[in-house]
Amino acid sequence: MAYMSDLMGKPVADVDGELIGHLEDLIASIRGEMPHPEVVALVVKRSGGLVTVPFSDVVVLVAPAISLTKRIKEIVPYQPHEHDLFLARDVLDKQIIDTDGVRVVRVNDLELARVNTHFYVANVDVGGVGLLRRLGLAKPAQSLAKRFKRELPPNVISWGDVELLPGDQPMRLKVPGKKIADLHPADLAEIISDLTRAESNQLLETLDVKTVADTLEEVEPDFQASLVETMPDEKVADVLEEMSPDEAADLLAELPEDRSQELLNLMERDEAEDVRKLLTFPVDSAGGIMTTEFVAVSPDLTAEQALTFLRETAREAENIFYVYVADKQDHLLGVFSLKDLVLAKPDTVVTEFMHARVVTVSLMDSQDDAAQAISKYNLVALPVVDEEHRLHGIVTADDALDKIIPTAWKKRLPRMYR
Repeated sequence: MAYMSDLMGKPVADVDGELIGHLEDLIASIRGEMPHPEVVALVVKRSGGLVTVPFSDVVVLVAPAISLTKRIKEIVPYQPHEHDLFLARDVLDKQIIDTDGVRVVRVNDLELARVNTHFYVANVDVGGVGLLRRLGLAKPAQSLAKRFKRELPPNVISWGDVELLPGDQPMRLKVPGKKIADLHPADLAEIISDLTRAESNQLLETLDVKTVADTLEEVEPDFQASLVETMPDEKVADVLEEMSPDEAADLLAELPEDRSQELLNLMERDEAEDVRKLLTFPVDSAGGIMTTEFVAVSPDLTAEQALTFLRETAREAENIFYVYVADKQDHLLGVFSLKDLVLAKPDTVVTEFMHARVVTVSLMDSQDDAAQAISKYNLVALPVVDEEHRLHGIVTADDALDKIIPTAWKKRLPRMYR
C-alpha cells in the first residue's frame, strides 16, 4: 500500500537520473468495470511550470525518487479528460458524508493499492492517522502509542463507496438513493447542518420531495427558508404539500411575502387553504402552532366502523394516538385513544367508550398555555377549539414545548405520535 501524503513532493528523475521536478499531484481515471480509479498520470512541478507525465512512462512510483523511462524532452504530456480526478486538488481535504456513521468527515489521505503494474485508489482515510501522516507525524505518534501499549485505529472508507460531486461540492458515500432516503430525517438534518449552503442544496437535489419535506421539518424555520432560497418554486410548493400544515406555515412565514403568496398559489387548493388558515393566527398562539392533520369521526360510528374509517383516511394524519369525535358542524364531543378503540367490542358505538371531558385550548390561547396543559395532563396532543367549541386542529407536544426546552433537545424527543 502507498499513501498519497507519502508521495507528495517526492523527487522525479528521468531515465538518466536527472532531477526534473517534484510530484505535485496524481491524475486518476475510472476505466472499464473497475470501481476504483486507476492512476493514469503524474503532475510534476518544475521550475518552468507543471508537466503531466503519462503513468506508462513511470518505472517506479513507490521509491525514494520516482523514476521515468524517458528523458523529459521525449515525454508526450498526458492530456487530462473531463472526468479525470486530480487526487490532491479534487479529493484531499474534501468533505464526505458517511451514511453509516451519519456524520460529515474530511478526507485526510488516500490509500493506493498496486495490482500488477497499475495503481488504484483503494481507500479514503478520514481518521487521525491520515492527518498525522499528512503532517509527517504518523511514525512518531505510532511509536509513542506502541510504547504505551495503545493503538492508533485506522478510519478508512473504501473508494468503491465514495462518489465525488462536481466542483466544490463534497463527496458522499455512493449508495442507492433509497438508502440515503432511508436515513432518519433527523440524521439527514444533522448532516445538512454541517455542510455549507451550496453543499446542502446539492444534497437536497438528490432526495425525493417527501424526504426533503421530512428533513426540513427537523430544522428551524429560518434554516428551512435558507435551504429553499434557490430551490425552484414548483419544487418548493411540492415540498410544502408534503410537510405538515403547521411546519409549512412556519416556513412560509420566514419567506418574503410575495414569494410566500406565489408558493401558496402553486400548492393544491386543500393544502394551501389549511396553511393560509394557520397564517392568520399569531405565530405564538395555539392557532398558529396547531396542525390541521388530525382524525375525527362521527358519533354514530361503531368501533368496527371507526377502525375501518381510520384505515381508509388516517394515513396522512400527524396524530392517530387520539381520535376525536365531532358532529357534522365540527363541534368536539369527545376523544378516545387507539387502545380504547382496540379494546371496544366491534358493535359498540364510539360515544359509549369515548371520553366526554376533553382538555382543550382556544385558538388565541398562548403557546405557553398549550404547553402547560400538555405537561399537566401528560398528553401527546391537545385539541384546539373556537368559542363555539368547534374543532380546528391539534397542538402536538413537540410544538407546544418549543419555547420551554431548547430546540436541539426537543428534536431528540421520541416521535411516537408520527
